[in-house]
Amino acid sequence: MDDSRLAEELRLAIGQLVRTVRTADTMPPGEAAVLGYLDRSGPMTTADIAQQRGVSHQSVAKAVKELLAQGFVEAEAHPRDGRKLLLHLTSAGRGRLAEERQRRAGWLGAAINEALDRDERKTLAAAVPLLSRLTEHLKGK
Repeated sequence: MDDSRLAEELRLAIGQLVRTVRTADTMPPGEAAVLGYLDRSGPMTTADIAQQRGVSHQSVAKAVKELLAQGFVEAEAHPRDGRKLLLHLTSAGRGRLAEERQRRAGWLGAAINEALDRDERKTLAAAVPLLSRLTEHLKGK
């Protein structure tokens, strides 16, 4: 298989896997994404999150509004620009995100165990560092 075909098949397979795993979520994907960014990157503005996600400011603002109402996120005046709000993940938000991640991992882990034999699981485990390295390489471009 040539590199172009491999790249396209990998893109399709990973895209389908991600979309399928997201069906296990019990919260809207936009809200889960905001919590994830705040967990990984620390406090951010709505605009920062929108830029990182590659979505509109309005899309993120809607999710943030819901998260604020649920107590999963807190907002404070930005220390360098009082016109902006700096969003923080609350302990409740961190707990909710952990639940979602655990649900996804459990669901995917069960599928891996059911669908793949031992050798296939070893192959999949060996591919994870390669996929991580590929991701880091693409981020650097």
